[in-house]
Amino acid sequence: MREADVIIVGSGLAALMVAYHLCEYKNVIIFTKSNKETSNSWLAQGGVAAAIHPNDHWLSHYEDTIIAGCEHNNDEAVRILVQEGREAIQHFMNIGFLFDVDERGQLLFGQEGAHRMKRILHAGGDATGKNMVSFLFEKLSGRVTFIENDPVIDLLVSDGHCVGVQTKHRTYTANATVIATGGIGQLYTFTSNAETATGDGIAMAYRAGAAVTDMEFVQFHPTMLYVNGKAVGLISEAVRGEGAILVTDDGRQVMDGVHPQKDLAPRDVVSRAIDHEIKNGHRVFLNISMIPHFPSRFPTITSLCERYHVDWRSGLIPVVPGAHFLMGGIVVNMDGETTLPGLYAVGEAACTGVHGANRLASNSLLEAFVFSRRLAFHLLQKAEQHRKLKKSERKENHLCIVLPTRDEIQHVMTQYVGIVRDYDKLFQAKRWFEQYSIHELVTVAPEEDDEKRTIIYMLIVGWLITTSALQRKESRGAHYRSDEPFEKMYWEKRRIIRTKAEHFTKEGFR
Repeated sequence: MREADVIIVGSGLAALMVAYHLCEYKNVIIFTKSNKETSNSWLAQGGVAAAIHPNDHWLSHYEDTIIAGCEHNNDEAVRILVQEGREAIQHFMNIGFLFDVDERGQLLFGQEGAHRMKRILHAGGDATGKNMVSFLFEKLSGRVTFIENDPVIDLLVSDGHCVGVQTKHRTYTANATVIATGGIGQLYTFTSNAETATGDGIAMAYRAGAAVTDMEFVQFHPTMLYVNGKAVGLISEAVRGEGAILVTDDGRQVMDGVHPQKDLAPRDVVSRAIDHEIKNGHRVFLNISMIPHFPSRFPTITSLCERYHVDWRSGLIPVVPGAHFLMGGIVVNMDGETTLPGLYAVGEAACTGVHGANRLASNSLLEAFVFSRRLAFHLLQKAEQHRKLKKSERKENHLCIVLPTRDEIQHVMTQYVGIVRDYDKLFQAKRWFEQYSIHELVTVAPEEDDEKRTIIYMLIVGWLITTSALQRKESRGAHYRSDEPFEKMYWEKRRIIRTKAEHFTKEGFR
């Protein structure tokens, strides 16, 4: 058995930011089930949203975030995000990180969906995530312990407290355990997520007794590169921010008449529009012909197209929506505390309520900056409590269930719990999941075989998403019920949110 002050599960931006703020004062161990570069953050092409332009204001960013989130957001979390985000980004630049600038050395601001102005910072064009993660790897070199290719398979709970983790090879105890394992995209056939994003952290937290919430809110990114029936990589929303438009194979503009912001509408709206065209037998393309110097502005996307023999020079890139981001997750407060003492969560695996029912573009990296720092500062101020590990109370694993394959789980989630949902499909999916004795999967000791354990955790998370979607009978944001449409309320919601934002100003929240 080994001990640490803080154990962090995951190696994306949220995990690394927590480690960065703690490493000078705490013994920190970071675990990854693959290599440390395998994360959604490493793949992030989009930038980081922050109201730092002289003509911008946090209140505008606040309003855009709540409009995109369909007013399901936690107001306090959104205010913290947009206000503290400015300081967090400035600190990151002060320690040496370089965002893209113009020929005069001024920061370049990009436009993305549902933002009313340009406020997106990029680094390396469309390689922002990779650049940020690489920068933090350098900052953390020799200051924290990275343990790669040793998956955490379970959380250790003693007397109602999380006291560490069980990895595939040994037991580690800690005063604080942080889940930063990212999302659940691999539960779907088409996804932008890393191959490791199977919801393990959420499943382990749920098994340990931590509360989860808003699992029905799964955001689909509208534009995945679509080649030979597969989604092979992300086409950043920044491409539409530079003027690209979605068109069908018969030349129609997909977003005409669908939404006032057209191709830069919230992601749930655009994804449903594309899904509608595809279900009606049309192919959908991103027309990039109007973007000058496309290869230099989007080198990662250009390379992706060339790798899969897609001729971007034709001006048309074939796209399909793919699972992208989970707005729900492990319930946490503004300092990252879960409902299980000793267990914390941050990033996509956590749910502060900041994204509401639909995440605003480029708020995810900002979330990692802001809430990772808050979690770290909370741990630095918290008195250490050393607790002894007692014998596990989990039942021995004597499962006699023939498990499904990943493909089968992905098929069920895509067909029945996808972009457009209804009661019949959701109920059918729920029955399918429950044939695998979900209650037993939650309570037994973890499976030693890597693939079987992953399948079990995917079943638990898939069931959580499905049952949550059944319970929410309205349509809201990324959760769209075709049996109860919600879109008609968009402009009324906007009016209500504007009134609330003006009231915030009167209260002096600047």
